[in-house]
Amino acid sequence: MTDHFDLNGLSPLLSDNIIDDETDFIPLLSSEDEDQMNSEKVPDELSILPLRNTVLFPGVVIPITVGRDKSINLIKDAYKGDKTIGVVSQKNDSIEDPTIEDLNKIGTVAHIIKMLRMPDGNTTVIIQGKRRFELKEIKQTEPYIKASITPFAEVRPDKENKEFQALVSSLKDLALKIIKESPQIPSEAGFALKNIESPSFLVNFISSNMNAPVSEKQKMLEVADLSERATIVLSNLTKELQMLELKNQIQSKVKVDLDKQQRDYFLHQQLKTIQEELGENNSQELKDMRIKAKDKKWNKEVAASFEKAITKLERMNPNAAEYSIQTNYLEVLLDLPWDEKTQDNFDLKRAEKVLNKDHFGMDKVKERILEHLAVLKLKGNMKSPIICLYGPPGVGKTSLGKSIAESLGRKYVRMSLGGLRDEAEIRGHRKTYIGAMPGRILQNIKKSGSSNPVFILDEIDKVGNDFHGDPSSALLEVLDPEQNSTFYDNYVEMDYDLSNVMFIATANSLSSIQPALRDRMEIIEITGYTTEEKIEIAKRHLLPKQLNEQGVKKEQLMLDKKTIEYIIENYTRESGVRSLEKVLAKIVRNTAKSIAMEQKYNVSVAEKDLTKILGPSHEKDRYQGNDVAGVVTGLAWTPVGGDILFIESSLTKGSGKLTLTGNLGDVMKESAVIALEYLKSHSSILGLSPEVFDQWNVHIHVPEGATPKDGPSAGITMLTALASSFTQRKVKKQLAMTGEITLRGRVLPVGGIKEKILAAKRADIKEIILSIDNKKDIQEIKADYIKGLKFIYVEKMIDVVKLALLKEKVDKPIDLTIRKKEEKK
Repeated sequence: MTDHFDLNGLSPLLSDNIIDDETDFIPLLSSEDEDQMNSEKVPDELSILPLRNTVLFPGVVIPITVGRDKSINLIKDAYKGDKTIGVVSQKNDSIEDPTIEDLNKIGTVAHIIKMLRMPDGNTTVIIQGKRRFELKEIKQTEPYIKASITPFAEVRPDKENKEFQALVSSLKDLALKIIKESPQIPSEAGFALKNIESPSFLVNFISSNMNAPVSEKQKMLEVADLSERATIVLSNLTKELQMLELKNQIQSKVKVDLDKQQRDYFLHQQLKTIQEELGENNSQELKDMRIKAKDKKWNKEVAASFEKAITKLERMNPNAAEYSIQTNYLEVLLDLPWDEKTQDNFDLKRAEKVLNKDHFGMDKVKERILEHLAVLKLKGNMKSPIICLYGPPGVGKTSLGKSIAESLGRKYVRMSLGGLRDEAEIRGHRKTYIGAMPGRILQNIKKSGSSNPVFILDEIDKVGNDFHGDPSSALLEVLDPEQNSTFYDNYVEMDYDLSNVMFIATANSLSSIQPALRDRMEIIEITGYTTEEKIEIAKRHLLPKQLNEQGVKKEQLMLDKKTIEYIIENYTRESGVRSLEKVLAKIVRNTAKSIAMEQKYNVSVAEKDLTKILGPSHEKDRYQGNDVAGVVTGLAWTPVGGDILFIESSLTKGSGKLTLTGNLGDVMKESAVIALEYLKSHSSILGLSPEVFDQWNVHIHVPEGATPKDGPSAGITMLTALASSFTQRKVKKQLAMTGEITLRGRVLPVGGIKEKILAAKRADIKEIILSIDNKKDIQEIKADYIKGLKFIYVEKMIDVVKLALLKEKVDKPIDLTIRKKEEKK
């Protein structure tokens, strides 16, 4: 049989009643289809297609490639007609234009199933054999051969003939055995054979596909007796099976069963010799790795893994794709600082001096670092704390890490987590991937060259997640002192001890940090700077830094405290000092330009010079007076610091409808509803009639409508604004307030007090009403920073109204007299 089988090559038979031009799958021929095919009349005259290297048997489907012009014309004409042709094999396949003497006498009537135009320009035709015929006389030779034919009768044994049945069964078993023994023949061939029911088709199918020359197949085609033909096929198959078994036997004998150790040694010596001949000897590189490994302070597990990996590398061909992967892996193991630590500096006074030198304020953070140093000095060893510095932008959270590293005498590394979306950035990729590398945690540890650096995880609140995984979940292991001693990186594939690393995370907002991650960190809030603190920071750090960067000498530019304060209050609006640094940089650059162009300029920059250098100042938030009823100054917290906002309320005749505008959030809207309901239920205390609330519509507005606003801290401000509107009494001058309200009449504490107090001071507020529970927050602020401010602490909402409203009414108050007679009408 042939060494290649496929659905076309196996040539399962077709039945005429299911064949059309769109046939993609060719079913096997059933007994009924065979009877129908044998009953078809053989025409007296047929167009003859000569075949060079194959023989077509009845019932079998074969593809043929048509290249000769005569053959192409024949196929085209036949395909347009009844698609029936005569197929005869050539005696000599080298003859290009055969005559009747060059053709065998016995051929097969064929039906054209499909004609295909191939990409190379050739025409492929799929044909199915029908019945055999004998070639009699040539009728024409142009444009192709036409000849008269007569049917070639087939002698079939009786269906009940047991000898023939045994012959067919032996034929099928032998063919299946050949398919099983030959590695080149797919198992689908056996499936096709098993499903052939017709003995005649089985003999023809095997004859067509067996491994025999064309002349031998032609002899089989010319045998009229089916039983005799089956015997010839069986004889050929037996020879083929014997050859196949002999071939397999020879192949198995030449296999030498070498012992594994001998085989490995033999191949290793061969590879070494080849590498030396090619000049690719990498022994020096491997020797250097082993020398470097002796100095590493790693445990037995790491040492064993390294030895295993380098032994594997020694057996590799340097040109192999995996060689560079294995080399990179070993280099990572050697570069990682396994148990290599820097010596901590336990001089607490020096550490305190370094922290104070680099950063002004931040007393809580400095105190926590000194506590850690003190415990480390007394105990000699402790797990480093996981600190999270939380505060607005520009207050020095990131730069504080450098100062901490300097004060401890440790190495400093920083990793930005902003926009990180892939978990593999933390844990690394498996080294089987192309371009795999360790996670950024171990990469930064490797870069520091120490196992106990100060490691800044910057912008931890801005970690994202997507289908690649959740990096914040991967950080749970990194930031847990109980787990990070056995941190597992996918690339290194071993545990690495991170317990000695001092992790310091920074964040602008705690709300976006995963709760489980937030629970593992010690949160230290860094609030915004006061104006006094900003002046000191500008004088001590920012201005000297900009003078040095811009190449201006200290004596060439001078800014006094008053000028710096003017810059802070009129050209910056922030909790930190980032914008202040940019403004100072602009002033220094202006001075540098004047010096370079030899222009006259004022060495001491005054307020009048700032407009020319920086342009007009932005309008500062100022207290706007108490001439209008219903307008109260509130205090708000924003991501960039504190701010003041004005709550405005007005009344119009109506039915008691409440309207809220100013881009307010749900919590703020609820505060307004609570304030109005409280006033309705306590109207008698303010001398108001309950009916007044049903005759006037209330409108509350918070300016700067494009800015979204939310939170409960404007509760008492809204209450005071509504009370002022309904009583038409003035609000006390230069007064601001912040606090949450309840239906029971209590004033609850709110957050962001330091930022709000600083905003109030900038706006020339003199008095501030707060919840009594916020008193502790005021006590944490240095007395110098809140000098000139008076704080009034309250517990009840009615106290706020009594303290905030004056007895004096506004000019031209609204007449809120109840007109009962008109109501009755």
